[in-house]
Amino acid sequence: MSRHKKPIPEFQDEDEEREFWATHDSTEYLAWENAKRVRFPDLKPSTRSISLRLPQSMLDEIKNLAHERDVPYQSLIKVFLRERLDEEYRRRKARLMK
Repeated sequence: MSRHKKPIPEFQDEDEEREFWATHDSTEYLAWENAKRVRFPDLKPSTRSISLRLPQSMLDEIKNLAHERDVPYQSLIKVFLRERLDEEYRRRKARLMK
């Protein structure tokens, strides 16, 4: 094993980082043999249940899309919400930069 590891590049966003690690061997960048195992005791779930009323037609559309993507419909709703929140924050940031 080489003692000199390659430097990990700076990434613009998570998608770029995800693509990088999907196509590169982490052992060329990290000395895993020196890694320490850690424990995270008593972690609480970071999610919270809510009740949300949706029109039946909208719920049916979401379930159909989720079925096509082979994911639970609740997970797809979370993805849609995250994407919309990200879009709103990008717009807000762009307005503030003007």
